[in-house]
Amino acid sequence: MAQNRTIVHLDLDTFFVSVERLRNSRLNGKPVIIGGMSDRGVVASCSYEARQYGVHSAMPMKMARQLCKDATFIRGDMETYSKYSNMVTDIIAERAPVYEKASIDEHYLDLTGMDRFFGCLTWSKELRQAIIKETGLPISFGLSVNKTVSKIATGEAKPNGELRVEAPVVQPFLNPLPISKIPGVGQKTYKLLTSMGVEKIETLKDIPPFMLQNALGKHGIDLWRKANGIDNTPVIRYSERKSISTEHTFDRDTADMRYLEELIVHMTEKLAFELRQKQKLTGNISIKIKYSNFDTHTMQKRIPYTAFDHVLIETGKELLHRLYTRRMMIRLIGVKLSSLISGAQQLNLFENTPEQINLYLAMDRVRNRFGSHVIRRAAGM
Repeated sequence: MAQNRTIVHLDLDTFFVSVERLRNSRLNGKPVIIGGMSDRGVVASCSYEARQYGVHSAMPMKMARQLCKDATFIRGDMETYSKYSNMVTDIIAERAPVYEKASIDEHYLDLTGMDRFFGCLTWSKELRQAIIKETGLPISFGLSVNKTVSKIATGEAKPNGELRVEAPVVQPFLNPLPISKIPGVGQKTYKLLTSMGVEKIETLKDIPPFMLQNALGKHGIDLWRKANGIDNTPVIRYSERKSISTEHTFDRDTADMRYLEELIVHMTEKLAFELRQKQKLTGNISIKIKYSNFDTHTMQKRIPYTAFDHVLIETGKELLHRLYTRRMMIRLIGVKLSSLISGAQQLNLFENTPEQINLYLAMDRVRNRFGSHVIRRAAGM
């Protein structure tokens, strides 16, 4: 039985494409494909018009060009997309009691109990209209009893729509949908389940849980629960607490700028690797220093979402130089990455050449096997 909560899921429709259309209205109604411009690049996002030709995200750009020759191809701009994403978050933050930024283009809001004061559906509609009016971006929402059903409802509401699925109709709503609609059903899981004759959510919900556990492990139980409309996952409050950080206290206080820079490189590299391990992106980096007299100073900077240390390191060094203004020894230095969201590294989808991405992947594979300390930048040693 679905839990009696009220959760709304907001998702910006074809977000990258919508931002590009705000910048250039001539793209409206036309097939648009965003990603790396070389044949070895991949599709980061595409318009509904391009999808009609069979184009989809993560497809090789070479194949997308063959399928949709008349599309407008654009190399993505993460800085601009991050700016619009933060605009939407700011609008939600002003109004919502509890919200979670799940990725660059989606948010969950917990409205449980708000019906006592005003209708959650009316409130959600007003929020959606405010976002559309203030940003110009199309956005859809699903409103239901938990995160899973709300997210699926959003998918059914698209493009640029809204859908409420109340508790009594959760199962009738889910049953006829294909299993691919369930969050967490990737290509491998989809192929395995369809090979077992499972194509609809209704079939999946009726399979004995132990059979799914034998086939898929713990993930199988999770999918069975979702197919039965069960999801107790909380909406995790989006705040500065959602961060990772590291600090270093010196044995002897120092004012050696070169040494401080080397530490910034090393600590940032370590944190960025941790981000990629967790499949997270950061939108904010802060540097902290504590002087020998125990005065503590912190400076932060909002940045385009990333998990690349070569991007973060430059910002970290810049903040260090702006922060260290006294001719005084330092006893502690720290780096914090905050405003974390889920998502594979989006920037790699806009690269013209994948060499740098492949280098990161190769280094991370070595670190996973032999430990995070085995590969380090020379500048951080």
